[in-house]
Amino acid sequence: MVAPPDNDVLWARALTYAYGGSPALTGVSLGVPEGEILAVSGPRGSGKTTLLRCLSGQLLPDSGEVWFNSAPVHTLTPLARERLRGERFGWIDPEPFLVPELTAWENAALPLMLRGVRRKNAKHMAHEWLDRLDVGECARSRPAALLQAQRQRVSVARALAAEPAVLFADEPTAPLHAADREQVLRTITTAARSHGITVLLTCQGSEVESLVDRSISLVDGRRSGPAVAPDAEGNAACSVSA
Repeated sequence: MVAPPDNDVLWARALTYAYGGSPALTGVSLGVPEGEILAVSGPRGSGKTTLLRCLSGQLLPDSGEVWFNSAPVHTLTPLARERLRGERFGWIDPEPFLVPELTAWENAALPLMLRGVRRKNAKHMAHEWLDRLDVGECARSRPAALLQAQRQRVSVARALAAEPAVLFADEPTAPLHAADREQVLRTITTAARSHGITVLLTCQGSEVESLVDRSISLVDGRRSGPAVAPDAEGNAACSVSA
């Protein structure tokens, strides 16, 4: 097992994963430099979400390696992976999952407060991001009183307020109307660039192409088109067609 190149904050080699014997990922390799905004595109069922879940430590690959900086995520204990996700990673689902008993600002501030940030400071940061996402007026409302699009914006604010090292955004604008998608995507990418956040963003179409640094595509759990696979030493080896 060899550590990845120093300039890659995330690095994966030959990832495979199957659900009940049905392959979801087959030999996927990639490296993501610090601060890069990477789009992972492909049709439904292509393995995009599974890839993000393996990279973030939510799933352990059946084989292959995942590294975050110098930490081999694939060999960490469940507690260590949970701590890594809580302290260094952010996640946005395609559907909003909020704590129903908490207000919008409390939901947005929750990751900060779990880290020990003072309630006053966490509240200020939560309000700042809710305002940026045009749901500041909903700050004192609970999720049941919000529209789905508003709840999704709150979940985006929750991920950004924590200023993670890496943000995994799994089709974050799926519940939004087309007119709102660009604004939310621009908020995510602008925040990433201003705060040095590395972003992996899944999508089905080409709406993010002008906002990201690079795109890769998955088809049936494989990299589509020419790809550069890391070799056993962690260096770029040869171009392969997946």
